[in-house]
Amino acid sequence: MTSPITSPALISPLPYSPSCEHAEDDEGETGRELIATLARIAETVHHDEGHGYRSVHAKSHGLLTGTLTVLPGLPPALAQGLFAREASYPLVMRLSTTPGDLLDDRVSTPRGLAIKIFGVPGERVEGSEDDTTQDFLMVNGPVFGSATARKFLGGLKLLAITTDKAPRLKQALSAALRGLETIIEKAGGESGTVKALGGHPLTHILGETFYSQVPVRHGMYMAKLSVAPVSPELLALNHAPLDTHEHPNAIRDAVTAHFARHGGEWELRAQLCVDIERMPIEDASVQWPEDLSPFVPVARLVAPRQSAWSAARAAAIDDGMSFSPWHALAAHQPIGSIMRVRKAVYAMGARLRAEHNAVSVAEPTSPDGVPD
Repeated sequence: MTSPITSPALISPLPYSPSCEHAEDDEGETGRELIATLARIAETVHHDEGHGYRSVHAKSHGLLTGTLTVLPGLPPALAQGLFAREASYPLVMRLSTTPGDLLDDRVSTPRGLAIKIFGVPGERVEGSEDDTTQDFLMVNGPVFGSATARKFLGGLKLLAITTDKAPRLKQALSAALRGLETIIEKAGGESGTVKALGGHPLTHILGETFYSQVPVRHGMYMAKLSVAPVSPELLALNHAPLDTHEHPNAIRDAVTAHFARHGGEWELRAQLCVDIERMPIEDASVQWPEDLSPFVPVARLVAPRQSAWSAARAAAIDDGMSFSPWHALAAHQPIGSIMRVRKAVYAMGARLRAEHNAVSVAEPTSPDGVPD
């Protein structure tokens, strides 16, 4: 039961105002440098693989179709934008890991979840006026690894140097870092940096809870989002160990095996901003306190039994679709420096993949092109 302190009925969310956002100095230059750095990663991988991949989250592990259903009876502060009325929408979900190169799964890094919801009516953000999709991008940790876009750029430049360098050394480093992370967690802590460098525990991706990490507008208000497993079959996979020995695609194999037997259900949850000092918009490294404002369910995601990955699905989703927080309703406009620079960065990535793979990456209107 939710405690009276954190009861959603007692929360008074702050209204969104442009004054909640403050552009970094030289934010435009930061965006241009991010584009150049990510393009170098993509070009390196394209040269080695003969195929165009994303500069981050290149390797997909699950490509799912399903349905999002908005929960009935949401209170007014939560019943905003996509969630304003009870309705169901088709969707696709892409499970991935963070690197821009295609690594053996023994190099264990944070996991990602990209969701594309189709047929969403309403006013759009600039640049998305002709679309009817709503995308949410998430990672299995509550905070972003850098406070601002400029600090993210500094870390990305270091990672770009390691693209396609010494894969066996990366595997050995990952094993050492996993040992370090185990020690940290046994002491009651957790290191996002160690996990990002390859020290993520070798666990099943379907047991993870995913977070937007950075905020979006929630209609009149501001929120961070999360997706958490709720069906028994998925809950049983929380912290479940994964055998990667001689299984370079162990994560993908595990997802495929699960959806050959079971479906999956998740809750999409929103955490409303109630204190701009303790829940800042422009510092993505700060975890918003859940004792101030908990994550509250607003929708249910359901994926039935299916073939969770195939070359045909990869062609349709990995190559044929782009995911961006700027494929969005105006009611869910991305906010904060990380989100602002993402707009041009994701558009560049889609154009580059289309060029490398000689395909059209146009925003779809339905998941009908995804093969069974």
